[in-house]
Amino acid sequence: MTMKQTSSSTSFSRRALLGAFAATALVSAPTYSKAAGLLRGSGDIRRIKMYSARTGEKIDMIYWVEGDYIKDAVQEVNHFMRDWRTGDVKNMDLRTIDIMAASLNLLDVSEPYMLLSGYRSPKTNAMLRSRSSGVAKNSLHLKGQAADLRLSSRSVSQIGRAAASCAAGGVGRYSGSNFVHMDCGPVRTWGG
Repeated sequence: MTMKQTSSSTSFSRRALLGAFAATALVSAPTYSKAAGLLRGSGDIRRIKMYSARTGEKIDMIYWVEGDYIKDAVQEVNHFMRDWRTGDVKNMDLRTIDIMAASLNLLDVSEPYMLLSGYRSPKTNAMLRSRSSGVAKNSLHLKGQAADLRLSSRSVSQIGRAAASCAAGGVGRYSGSNFVHMDCGPVRTWGG
């Protein structure tokens, strides 16, 4: 065998391997029909992508692999979702992160969420309540169980439908303010 033949044979093997990997990834990609399964633990990884216009921070994190949460990754997500006004950090309820990740996968976008609000300290929640009747006194944000999110490439309605299809928590559509609230509380929807 000549050197040229060896090189060609090696390239073919790599291409074949990459093609098989790509086909496997495409087949295992989440769909709306698989949303509940994703939350129950099917699939190999869970990933969350967000940025904060308030802090300028970005996160693109695999936080769960084959049934196990990655402790360091979860801590980074908790820090990212902190109350940006006070700097207070709370352990976010992983069910909320799972709903967010599943919804983002279902939307089939490459862009990250814009995080408007994750954890809220009691001080921040009280301040927001004094400015708006739409802020709950016992908001799930106070418990690290909610997030307010936006995507520039998808409408509030599209994001809300993806989150609601997970049937795993609350979904609020705030079209006037262009964001969707997701939480791991009782299954319910509101807004338009």
